[in-house]
Amino acid sequence: MEFDTIAAISTPMGEGAIAIVRLSGDDSIKIADRLFKSVSGKRLTEMPSHTIHYGHLVDPKNEQVIEEVMVSVMKGPKTFTKEDVVEINCHGGLVSVNRVLQHVLAHGARLAEPGEFTKRAFLNGRIDLSQAEAVMDLIRAKTDRAMNVALGQMEGRLSRLIRGLRQEILEILAHVEVNIDYPEYDDVEEMTHKMLLEKALYVKEELKKLLQTSQQGKILREGLSTVIVGRPNVGKSSLLNSLVQENKAIVTDIPGTTRDVIEEYVNVRGVPLRLLDTAGIRETEDIVERIGVERSRQVLKEADLILLVLNYADEISKEDENLFEVVNGMDVIVIINKTDLPQKIDMERVKELAAEHKIVTTSLLEDRGVDELEEAISSLFFAGNIEAGDMTYVSNSRHIALLGQSLRSIEEAIEGVEMGTPIDIVQIDLTRTWELLGEIIGDSVHESLIDQLFSQFCLGK
Repeated sequence: MEFDTIAAISTPMGEGAIAIVRLSGDDSIKIADRLFKSVSGKRLTEMPSHTIHYGHLVDPKNEQVIEEVMVSVMKGPKTFTKEDVVEINCHGGLVSVNRVLQHVLAHGARLAEPGEFTKRAFLNGRIDLSQAEAVMDLIRAKTDRAMNVALGQMEGRLSRLIRGLRQEILEILAHVEVNIDYPEYDDVEEMTHKMLLEKALYVKEELKKLLQTSQQGKILREGLSTVIVGRPNVGKSSLLNSLVQENKAIVTDIPGTTRDVIEEYVNVRGVPLRLLDTAGIRETEDIVERIGVERSRQVLKEADLILLVLNYADEISKEDENLFEVVNGMDVIVIINKTDLPQKIDMERVKELAAEHKIVTTSLLEDRGVDELEEAISSLFFAGNIEAGDMTYVSNSRHIALLGQSLRSIEEAIEGVEMGTPIDIVQIDLTRTWELLGEIIGDSVHESLIDQLFSQFCLGK
């Protein structure tokens, strides 16, 4: 498969020590060679692969020096895209890196589309689709655990498992074809039914195992949507600041200070939380605060975890009881804050309202109870087993949906065998399962989906 030569800035824009302009394609080395003058006098086309060279980029029209650079030459197929790749390392300033890119584009390269380097790695067979998606997961990882999951997928852990399951199904389909072609042999039919059921049950169990990791994997990838709720002035903003360890939210003694939903990412024991501090939910005549309260009610519906904050120095109010009703059926941790003040809250009533929910006491003013809260959050969703290094975590929503469809399809095949459905009818469900699993790794996927997935990548990747 042949492509034109693409180029893009592969480092974040802004001031820095170094910026990189990357080229990939058959003419990468030729294009860079037109602009580059090595101090050694040698041309890039003469340089061995995987070497780096010091010199200057020079405008061929007037011999004016464009930049002082280091140029890496990497010849395919031993590159990320399996094409010839050149990386021009220049000074990390906006003007400098853009000037280098403009000259590269003027001498034969095309500006890369978002994710096009990784897309070429996929199309050239360097990686499969699940590995390509893991590249973006790795870039976006917010905790060490999330990064480890992405690394495992990028190294092909999920791909190998999916390919193994597809091979099992392929063997079943081969036996089914024999059964259809030679219906006169009863022993072939008996063996086919027995093998089909055995292997289909194995595939079913493996798919169930993968889906069991999906909740944890998705949380590690996307973050746990966590909403802090409570009456005004119970310490919600103080809790946000304590978890983030910065003064992100305004903290005062005046009820209703938080007028909108404040969003912040925080790492709690390796669990990424998308932390939302909401306006205190109460009836109010203040128009701005009322809008904030309505937004608070909306984010509650979409939350994975609720941190319900109560005031240790106040009695349980009707508003508090209403909040317990609102979050009924959700994952909730009840936080009794301001334990540094005299107790007025009825703890027995709190336990009655909280039911099975975890209760944590804190004094955010004195920085007490935060460790217990973090431990409660971690154990609620991961129960200590996330460290298993040999597990394959499914974290991508697309993969989860396809695995769910594959499981239903293989279950229908098993049901068909058990009911004595003709083998050629059962074959339809088996083939469907095989195709669905192929969509995960990109063996059977529409071009429009490929374009959509890679469009989400950053420009230089």
